[in-house]
Amino acid sequence: MAKGDAKKEWKEFLWNPRTREFLGRTASSWGLILLFYLAFYVFLGGLFAFTMYAMMMTLDDDTPTYQDRLSTPGMMIRPKGDELEIMYKVENTETWDTYVQALDGFLSSYNDSEQIKKNYECTADKYYIQTEGSSAKQYPKRSCQFKRSVLGDCSGIGDRFYGYNVGQPCIIVKLNRVVGLLPGKDGQTPFISCGPKKYKLNKDDWGDDGDKIGELAYFPPNGTLNLMYFPYYGKKAQVNYAQPVVAVKFLNITNNVDVSVECKIVANNIPAGSERDKFCGKVSFKLRVDSRN
Repeated sequence: MAKGDAKKEWKEFLWNPRTREFLGRTASSWGLILLFYLAFYVFLGGLFAFTMYAMMMTLDDDTPTYQDRLSTPGMMIRPKGDELEIMYKVENTETWDTYVQALDGFLSSYNDSEQIKKNYECTADKYYIQTEGSSAKQYPKRSCQFKRSVLGDCSGIGDRFYGYNVGQPCIIVKLNRVVGLLPGKDGQTPFISCGPKKYKLNKDDWGDDGDKIGELAYFPPNGTLNLMYFPYYGKKAQVNYAQPVVAVKFLNITNNVDVSVECKIVANNIPAGSERDKFCGKVSFKLRVDSRN
């Protein structure tokens, strides 16, 4: 085939003036193809929108649809430090001032005046069940008071340094919020217990820092989480919910050594945590208090 004929055929393929075809198709053919794909993609878009709408209709704004994997809630501490390691030197204010500020910020919403203004004084030692309505907008749920003063020596009221300046630091332990959780069966009050964390020494032996952790003081007494703060109805339903916490004060921890600590929730209807999830029903952290004394 001559070079000129090939060029002519290529030009006619792009635009054929005799048949008025563009790229081998007439205007009506192109119109039908575009109309088909327009209808096809409109259908796909409508199907996707309907599917999303149907799925959203199954969701509740106030309560998660599935909570079957939350049989054991997680736990966390304040202050968290870097990678759950709280280390400071008593004589160096700069090493522990950030911890004090973190506790001040966390506990600010628990100020007694704020709790009295926003929340209710509930009956202790029993669940605060609220059955009226299911809509958070029409039937907002009330929340019980958790006053900062309940945390005693770890409240930051009498001791604004939370014991960090004298080598007796306070750690706040909290249970993560789970909608509808009732952590206690037959009226038994759940509590938080802290102690030395076990760690592996070798293939067959385990060790802990039981001889270094010293005496612990709990606030509220015995580390209890009163039943009146449960169940939790969700962020939208309980805007002013005061999450119960427990403060642990280390009274005579051994100085200048790392101490591995583990805190866990103890309740007769909450399964023990999984070893594969270090925050499931427990929280582990490292505490080191350096001092020249």
